[in-house]
Amino acid sequence: MYSIRSRVHRETFHPVIGPVAEAEALYVKQLGLIERLRSHTVEFVIWDVGLGAAANPLAVLRATRNIPCFLRLVSFDHTIEPLCFALRHCDALGYLHGYKEYIEHLVPHHRVSFTHGPQTVEWKLHLADFPTFVAQCANCNTPQDRSALLATHEAGPFPQRRAGSRRSGAPASSTARSFPKDFLPAPHAIMFDAYSPATNPEMWILSLFSNLFRLLNPRRPCAMPTYSRSTMLRVTLLLSGFFVGVGHATGEKEETTIAANTLDLIGEPLDRHWLLRARKSKSAEPLMEPGYRQAPLSPGSWEKLQAHPQFRWKQ
Repeated sequence: MYSIRSRVHRETFHPVIGPVAEAEALYVKQLGLIERLRSHTVEFVIWDVGLGAAANPLAVLRATRNIPCFLRLVSFDHTIEPLCFALRHCDALGYLHGYKEYIEHLVPHHRVSFTHGPQTVEWKLHLADFPTFVAQCANCNTPQDRSALLATHEAGPFPQRRAGSRRSGAPASSTARSFPKDFLPAPHAIMFDAYSPATNPEMWILSLFSNLFRLLNPRRPCAMPTYSRSTMLRVTLLLSGFFVGVGHATGEKEETTIAANTLDLIGEPLDRHWLLRARKSKSAEPLMEPGYRQAPLSPGSWEKLQAHPQFRWKQ
C-alpha cells in the first residue's frame, strides 16, 4: 500500500491505513452517502475541499457507482501537482484504476462529465486560493455579483498564497458537457481535507469557516467531516455557526470531527461536558489570523459558545 507525501508541508496523505480506507471511513460511511443517494431524486452536490491526489472523490464515486444518481462534484485546490503525481504512479497507488481517463481530462480542462453505469457525474475543479475564493463568494450581495465573480474566476485563478490543501458501465465521454460558469451550487456534503493547522493555518481560521457556513443553503442539510479532533477546530466550527459532533475513528485516530448545519446529521453531538473541558483547555481559541498559535478560550468566545443553540438542547 502506497501513500503520497508532500515534502513542502512535510505531511503524508492518508497515513497509516492508506487513501482508500481513510476516505471510505471518514467520508463515505460517516456522511451516509450510500443511504442518502438511494433516497435522493435530484442532483447531489459534494464539495471536495483539498482535492490533493483525488483519493476522496474517487472513493465516493466507487462506493456509489451502482446507485442511479446524479452527482455534482466541486473540487477545490491551489495546485494540481499531487494529482499529476498520482497519474504518473497510477499502478502503484491503485485507487485511480477505472477512473484514470476522467482524471486525465479533469487535469487540463478543470471539468469532466461522464456516465458510469447508472451514475451520472459532473465534476469541476476550482484551482484557486480557497480562503480568498470563499470570502469573495460569501461577500457577494446578489446572484449577479456571484455570477460576475465566477466568470472572472473562469478566466484565470486567483493569485496564490501558501494555502495548500490535502483528499462495468457505459464508457465515459472525454468531452465535458456544458457547465454553467455562474453556478456554484450549495452542497449536501463537504469533504474537508486540508493540511494541518501547524503547516497550513490559513485553511483553519475562523473567517474561512464562517464564510463557508454562509454559502450553505439552510434548507439543504449539509454535513462536513474532517480528520482533526482538536478542541480548537471544534470551537472554530461552533463559532462559525455549525453544529458539531464526535466523528468516526479512522486508522490512527480514535475519533474525528463532523460538523453540519442541522443536528439531524450528527450522531454524537458535543455536549456540555465537552464544553466544560474546552473552557479548561490551553488550546481552544480559534485562529483569527493565518499564523499558528495555541491559546485558551477568550471571555468573548466562551460567552458565544454558551449561547450556541447546540448547548441549549437537552443532552
